[in-house]
Amino acid sequence: MCGRFVSTRSPQDLASVFDVTRWDPDRALDPSWNVAPTDDVWSVLERVERETGEITRQLRALRWGLVPSWAKSLNTGAKMINARAETVAEKPAYRRAFAKRRCLLPADGFYEWQTVAATKTAKARKQPYFISPEDGQVMALAGLYEFWRDPAVEDDSTPGAWWATCTIITTEAIDAAGRVHPRMPLAVAPADWSAWLDPAHQDPDELRALLATPASGHLGARAVSTAVNKVRNNGPHLLDEPAADTGNA
Repeated sequence: MCGRFVSTRSPQDLASVFDVTRWDPDRALDPSWNVAPTDDVWSVLERVERETGEITRQLRALRWGLVPSWAKSLNTGAKMINARAETVAEKPAYRRAFAKRRCLLPADGFYEWQTVAATKTAKARKQPYFISPEDGQVMALAGLYEFWRDPAVEDDSTPGAWWATCTIITTEAIDAAGRVHPRMPLAVAPADWSAWLDPAHQDPDELRALLATPASGHLGARAVSTAVNKVRNNGPHLLDEPAADTGNA
């Protein structure tokens, strides 16, 4: 699975990298070295403009944790941060989004954990690893998004009436990621961004063929500070080398 990742690039940088044509310059997200479920994250998606019928590529903030349109509660999203590539086109919670509402979720890299056994001087602990492209390029993680209407809010125009949420598609891990954890997020290669984002492109087999191993398998994995284990911790120091074998989280 992918349960935490790093996203530090500015919206201006992301708009340039992904050829975004529409985004709100007043909407800002702080750089995060510890993105966690239910956080707002940057996404790149394409939507049809109601007034003109034109398809625009947009940079939007989405809540991580997909909430299907039929869900009764926003809390459903906390359990739906990942969708398995093997079943995403058939699962009721994801199949409509897979057909029509696909997105890219920019990331610097992601975290996975390994259990370190206890020693005479330290207790057992979860050791985090930061996994990222060796060339430092942005990862365009394959994602899906949905819109959810909160039935508790009467007026459509009231803040909180509508929520836009997302999930990350995962697969079996290989290379550096596979040495740390059996699952990893999928990515979309730059040459396939347009085909993946196009809402008119709905052939399941063709869409699955666009999903790729991040960085074409050229990933690096290194142990980092156990401070990342606590969601409230944030900052570039989370990518520091781990401290001595103390067992502290």
